[in-house]
Amino acid sequence: MGKLLLSPFHNSIGATFSEVNGCEVVSRYGAVEAEYNYLRAGAGLLDLSFRSRICVTGPDRVRFLHGQVTNDIRALKQGQGCYAALITAKGKMESDLIVYALEEELLLDFEPGLTAKVSQRLEKYIIADDVQLIDVAPHYGFLSVQGPMSDAALAKAGFVVPMDTSRFSFSHSGEMYVCRNPRIGSEGFDVLIPNTMLEQAAQSLLSCVRGAGGDAVGWEALEMARIEAGIPRFNHDMDETNIPLEAGLEANALSFNKGCYIGQEVISRIRTYGQVAKALKRLQLVPGGTPPKEKQPLYKDGKAVGYVTSFTRLPSGGKAVGLGYVRKEANQPGTELVLDPEGAASKVEIVESA
Repeated sequence: MGKLLLSPFHNSIGATFSEVNGCEVVSRYGAVEAEYNYLRAGAGLLDLSFRSRICVTGPDRVRFLHGQVTNDIRALKQGQGCYAALITAKGKMESDLIVYALEEELLLDFEPGLTAKVSQRLEKYIIADDVQLIDVAPHYGFLSVQGPMSDAALAKAGFVVPMDTSRFSFSHSGEMYVCRNPRIGSEGFDVLIPNTMLEQAAQSLLSCVRGAGGDAVGWEALEMARIEAGIPRFNHDMDETNIPLEAGLEANALSFNKGCYIGQEVISRIRTYGQVAKALKRLQLVPGGTPPKEKQPLYKDGKAVGYVTSFTRLPSGGKAVGLGYVRKEANQPGTELVLDPEGAASKVEIVESA
């Protein structure tokens, strides 16, 4: 299992560890409910160094990556970024990605444990292109400050917050980058820092986050807030069996005007001639029921019409919410779905699209 460089630091403040896709993560530091509240009302400091990061370099990098992913890379200016998907020729997802346009490289940020898979996919199409792929995760740490007070905490710690308020804009000072990325639907920033400066930066950020009414936060609270916000996660709410349109990525990760890329014909055909058979929806447990488990089937009129991908019970009021795929004939907001066709004691309601 890939270990976090800051494991001793996390141990010193009471961390409990777990793993995601074979990579060590901080599960929690204390009460998950308190950490969730930091994210929602103050600021939470997270160590996301377990995430995969690749730099695409070389003079052909923009043209090459533009032909590989679903969003418009050519439109990015230095200091900007975008969300995109990497898909097969049949339109199936291989990863989602955040792409940042640095001065001399494109930085890709994506789910942990996928560096080899994404690298192999991209290398497959490097033929006459002057492009190189570099795994930068071993050299750069990745901290994140999320929550409504995150900008104040970063500024107090001496970090340069991007003036551009658009999502995925970033600023940099030397080798440190501050990227505007609200991972739970509210204010939030990712900070890329050379490993030699990582612990000092973590100490400084933790002090300033605490001063803004927050503290260190682990994976469990982050997942709770992510699910509440209806944000899908690759290898959990979407995987190699899904096309981006099923996961609701068309608004943020797809450009329909950029021209050819791997899998573009499939995506365009579906968008032009028909709807997807199922779609990811936000779900809420009807009071009195038992929250479903992941992959638990969903039923309508005794027929299986979908399945759950993520579910969590929130500290605030005990509301239970989640995500799941539901077939198009049963996925309108307000529709109630049964978790057990035999008993029908527990139900979820579709509240809106994810």
